[in-house]
Amino acid sequence: MSETKKSDATVPAQTSAPVAEREVLLKVEGLQKHFPIRKGVLQRQVGAVKAVDGIDFEVRKGETLGVVGESGCGKSTMGRVITRLQDPTGGSIHFEGKDITRLNTAGMRPLRRDIQMIFQDPYGSLNPRHTIGSIVSAPFRLQGVEPEGGVKKEVQRLLELVGLSPEHYNRYPHEFSGGQRQRIGIARALALKPKLVVADEPVSALDVSIQAQVVNLMDDLQQELGLTYVIIAHDLSVVRHVSDRIAVMYLGKIVELADRTALYEAPMHPYTKALMSAVPVPDPKRRGAKSERILLRGDVPSPIAPPSGCRFHTRCWKATEICRTTEPALVELRPGQRVACHHPENFEDQQPQDTVLLSVAKEAAELVADEVLAESAETSAAVAAEVRAAEADTAAEAADSAAEPADSASEPAEPGDSADAPATPAKSDDK
Repeated sequence: MSETKKSDATVPAQTSAPVAEREVLLKVEGLQKHFPIRKGVLQRQVGAVKAVDGIDFEVRKGETLGVVGESGCGKSTMGRVITRLQDPTGGSIHFEGKDITRLNTAGMRPLRRDIQMIFQDPYGSLNPRHTIGSIVSAPFRLQGVEPEGGVKKEVQRLLELVGLSPEHYNRYPHEFSGGQRQRIGIARALALKPKLVVADEPVSALDVSIQAQVVNLMDDLQQELGLTYVIIAHDLSVVRHVSDRIAVMYLGKIVELADRTALYEAPMHPYTKALMSAVPVPDPKRRGAKSERILLRGDVPSPIAPPSGCRFHTRCWKATEICRTTEPALVELRPGQRVACHHPENFEDQQPQDTVLLSVAKEAAELVADEVLAESAETSAAVAAEVRAAEADTAAEAADSAAEPADSASEPAEPGDSADAPATPAKSDDK
């Protein structure tokens, strides 16, 4: 990995310091992104899709922030907005202390070298008319950078780093699989050694063996060059492996933001707990054990008209009246763990006076209880079936062992066998 480092590049001294003591690289406050809905001949706005609706977080230099949540919660939109590929509707974005919220294309051009993005769709992010060499070398041309040894040599080295052959330089995107195209996008994003990389599902299209290779590559580059990552993913195991802190999003809001250890060991938001309960435990010894599984009732509400108050109250088993009327603030309940919930898990209620559950919460609780009972009944039935099958096998073996002497006695006696001679007349007399 030493080849990826230029002679004049040095690792920032602050990357060896604890994350909490490092300088803030990216700070987001009240970020909003609404997509207007227009109808009629005059195309008047009749509503808006609130993809991102007021989120606050910060990312420090050398840190990896993981973002998880259900499909449609606004993760990818958030990534495009903080890289300024889309203009925000409201809020502010500060990069290295500079407000980049309202910069135009010319103002953002110098910052493109420091802010790069790995896109989710490996098919739509590569121009099918350009060769791989032209695609990966585009950042060098646009920024006027001449790498040591020439552009072609640097591009071939980047392709080799991400698991491709340098001979792929003159090929076109249609000649590659989805996983190979994703690796090409990763090579292009890391070409200029940016300070901030927003990776939207960077390994979801890759094989398991290649996932480990790419994740380790990104980790090595982070340690060597002091890169900062915002990784958006669905695979909770990948997020846990690569992230320092994790933000959980639900319907355009961050509901919990915490250190990865605290989040996985003691989640405080009910939605986070439901997500964690769905993660399978890779332990063969616990294959037959039944772990707590929280089943969420209903679908994610529409971002066009999100629920009032807490947006998760329509699916939460702890929802009360205040959850429907008052939106909880994202506050720090434990050191380094911020939660937006009136009735958090593993902590005292923020609204202890409100104890009457909503009807939807009662139904969700009953649904969970019914599923648990069903699972226990299925388990009992399976155990009973296994016991009956074992008893049947034992009875069959006993019958076979008992039948063996009778079979040997019914065999005809061989000539000269005096021991079996009296048995034959006796058998004929019985008939």
